[in-house]
Amino acid sequence: MDGEKIKGALLERALGYDADEVVEEYGFSEGEAVLVKRKVTKKRVPPDIQAAKMLLDGAPPLTSLSDEQLQKEKERLLLLLKEEQT
Repeated sequence: MDGEKIKGALLERALGYDADEVVEEYGFSEGEAVLVKRKVTKKRVPPDIQAAKMLLDGAPPLTSLSDEQLQKEKERLLLLLKEEQT
């Protein structure tokens, strides 16, 4: 797993995400397992503050950014929040 994938996974965990929970029940017919019942439930995994902290700890300090870089970072974060709300 490369650094960008890890960062993406951390970001997803920091913002929260939707996941499917699958429960399957099996029975036996003629000695073979047969799927009897399958239930899929949508679950919301809430944002994780520890993941957010890890992302922020790895980011450059905001005091070292220029005004232009701060503006870009603000726009990026606002876009992420907007995407999360939809």
